[in-house]
Amino acid sequence: MGHLDHAALGWLTPTLSYVMACIGAALGLRCTVRALGATGRSRLNWLITAASAIGTGIWTMHFVAMLGFSVSGTDIRYDVPLTIASLLVAMVVVSAGVFAVGYSRDRARALFLGGLTTGLGVASMHYLGMAAVRLHGDVDYDPVLVGLSVLIAVVAATAALWAALNIKSPVAVTIASLIMGAAVSSMHYTGMFAVSVRVSPSGAVLPGATAMQFIFPLAVGLGSYLFLTSAFVALSPTTGEREASASAQRAVESIPS
Repeated sequence: MGHLDHAALGWLTPTLSYVMACIGAALGLRCTVRALGATGRSRLNWLITAASAIGTGIWTMHFVAMLGFSVSGTDIRYDVPLTIASLLVAMVVVSAGVFAVGYSRDRARALFLGGLTTGLGVASMHYLGMAAVRLHGDVDYDPVLVGLSVLIAVVAATAALWAALNIKSPVAVTIASLIMGAAVSSMHYTGMFAVSVRVSPSGAVLPGATAMQFIFPLAVGLGSYLFLTSAFVALSPTTGEREASASAQRAVESIPS
């Protein structure tokens, strides 16, 4: 039985992965709030941005955390197509949940279905990402902890969508994002604690790419996307600010010259 270390780089990867989850959640919530106050093409664009932010944040959180994952007695590689597929799954299922909330008139039903779909999708992303792991040995899972991780994912997703519907102020969004980051991180590490590995020592070369060859550059790229999008959202006027500006402009134009 190989010894599993979930924080081989110390507190760096757990802390950084939590920060990425919080940034993705905060950006997604802010974009959803903007979307609910918009119409037409503008609403669509904000919802797409929200879904990509949340999906990117969740995926980046998972694989940044995986940078600190090691198993004694074996190297670890990652299957590139499966890893990319896990990112696409995260994007698609989060989009389904966000769009359900953004366009449904029955908010309670949308919240239930969106939370369930998104939560199951987040769990699928996690375990698809784990399926991409290549090592010398066999990987087993504790079914109770797997079930608990899926439950946490569904509850976290539902809470995130509820927050998007009901939380408007920046301070409240920040608090909700910190909670959501903790929930996503809890889901990840619960799923990781479900893992056990029976190592079969071998000199054969493992297929796939190392974390530093593939995961790290991709995570850095997606993290940069989150930071740049955060700056864009922060600088974009809210619906209220646009309405106030338009009102002021009309008032100026109505003054006789």
